[in-house]
Amino acid sequence: MQELSSRQVSIHDPFWAPRLETNARVAIFHQWEQLEASGCIDNFRIAAGEKDGFREGWFFADSDAYKWLDAAARISVHHPGPELAARMDAFVALLARAQSDDGYLFTYNQIHFPGVRWTNLQIEHELYCHGHLIEAGVSHHEATGRPDGLALARRAADLLVREFVDKGPEYTPGHEEVELALLRLHRVSGETAYLELARHFLEQRGRSLFFALPLLRQTVDVARRGNFVRRQRQVYLKAHPEHAGFQLPPRNPAKEPPTSALRWLFSAFSGKYFQQHAPIREQTVPVGHAVRFGYLEAAAARLHRLRPDAGLLPALEQSWERMVTRRMYVTGGLGSLPGLEGFGQDYELDPEYAYAETCAALAGMLWNWEMALITAEAKYSDLLEWQLYNAASAGMGLGGDRYLYNNPLACRGGVTRLPWYDVPCCPSNLSRVWADMGKYVYSADGENLWIHQYIGSRAAFAAGGSLEVELDSGLPFTGSATLKLNPKTEVELSLHLRLPSWSAATRITVNGAPVAVPPILTFEPTAQGCDPRPARFLSVRRIWSPGDTVELAFAMPISLHRAHPKVRGHKGKVAVTRGPLVYCLESVDNPGVDLFACHLDPASLRAEPAPELLGGIHILHGASVDGRPLTFIPYALWANRGESQMNVWVKV
Repeated sequence: MQELSSRQVSIHDPFWAPRLETNARVAIFHQWEQLEASGCIDNFRIAAGEKDGFREGWFFADSDAYKWLDAAARISVHHPGPELAARMDAFVALLARAQSDDGYLFTYNQIHFPGVRWTNLQIEHELYCHGHLIEAGVSHHEATGRPDGLALARRAADLLVREFVDKGPEYTPGHEEVELALLRLHRVSGETAYLELARHFLEQRGRSLFFALPLLRQTVDVARRGNFVRRQRQVYLKAHPEHAGFQLPPRNPAKEPPTSALRWLFSAFSGKYFQQHAPIREQTVPVGHAVRFGYLEAAAARLHRLRPDAGLLPALEQSWERMVTRRMYVTGGLGSLPGLEGFGQDYELDPEYAYAETCAALAGMLWNWEMALITAEAKYSDLLEWQLYNAASAGMGLGGDRYLYNNPLACRGGVTRLPWYDVPCCPSNLSRVWADMGKYVYSADGENLWIHQYIGSRAAFAAGGSLEVELDSGLPFTGSATLKLNPKTEVELSLHLRLPSWSAATRITVNGAPVAVPPILTFEPTAQGCDPRPARFLSVRRIWSPGDTVELAFAMPISLHRAHPKVRGHKGKVAVTRGPLVYCLESVDNPGVDLFACHLDPASLRAEPAPELLGGIHILHGASVDGRPLTFIPYALWANRGESQMNVWVKV
């Protein structure tokens, strides 16, 4: 399949359009203000020699600013404005002044350790930061057509090619991302050296015979360098006492198992935390840090799509299968261990320990999209939808200025939406994926058009000379969708409609005539009941005329998911879903109810609109077995009304 650019697709969906508007009018400006307030933007001014001050933030803080530029550029395609354009222009110019002549840009080293480069690559994220710089430059060029952002990206990428193309496994990145960036830059520029470096980074992973030894050396050196920076900061504060009150915002608390520290040590020094424990073609089990894992898989899939390699795909398919069936939450969330920010063992999916970082869900979406384009299998588009509506979208509040970093499935208090974090990787990451939402709706090739997502939109294709389509959708709250096709002249092509896993019964008509729909397939139960594998594409091949209409009606019953018996603590509990949405109990809607002790009467559940609640949603009304009323809301919308308790897995 060929993906469309987001420029070819405009979103008018009643559910998503207001959220994308908030992303463009509120979130992106709020994020810039927070980057300024946290000192992140000043770091570049200091590196450029334009401001006195002390560098603030983690060693990887540069990446948060790059993700902002990436998001802003993507947003500007459909939501242009002079204020956003001015901020992008000024920031691109600042980056050009901070970037070394040879393309290097990493303010932690430039400010604190001038002349030091490419040290502690498993921990300090130098290559990760350069990757996000490259992605931001590509997005800026694609959005504006201007060369200045792309020049930043190419200078950085050319430096990486010179420095790393012949280096061994000890010079692979500890946090994957640069591989995705290099492959994007290859597609824009046509330069094969970028693709080859991405392939080299992927192929070198897991080939270090004694990974623990260099990691130990790097850990010691990271601590030494960190202590040096802290001493520098104390000296600076003595001379500038007005700066003494500055501190980064906190992160949300995460409940951790008692063995968390030991498990992190084992995972790190075995290489699994970094996905350095085995060559990429032998990695068939999701392990380690969930975001890194998702970026690695997405990059390997993208490499296969750009340069097909029969040896890569089986490992990707096996990893995906293992993740879906044994290591994924019912929300599509990834990462059950807070200490690792990553995967536990098979069926280890405690709802309170769930870290399920927003970025991990986004990484999963990127991977699913690449797999969908490679295989044309609906299960990947189906899981992308599930993660979009649940695990990923939980990360941004309705106002656009409050976020969740970790996303537990049970909260007894303490976790709430915050304006910013000390590690603010998720807000702009979510903004950039949302801004590109149009590219995930359709794909095409010469005589085929696929509908991956039922999101209200318009798009134009080259099929048959010229084809416009318009999709109207009632999802996620009603199961109706209408697709209108308007070719310039009659054209023969195959239309492939995704039949979602969550709809056991679907009615489809073409110009009023019914289309036979095959029965849904069943599979062995997954760990938490969420299973995209029954999804499939229904293909309709015919000669299409202007004005042809396809109508779809998806059954949207309230479903009760039960966990696999091997998942501890879930006996006698269910997760409630309807359509593509996971629902939860939140204390603000259920005063006086113990969310963790009440027993739901499943027969009492019914869906009804709540147009005044949380921007207009459908809620599920029910009752406990002792007659107390219960109200369920979409999981992604919890914590929008202050600190509260929340529970997904409810006793029955």
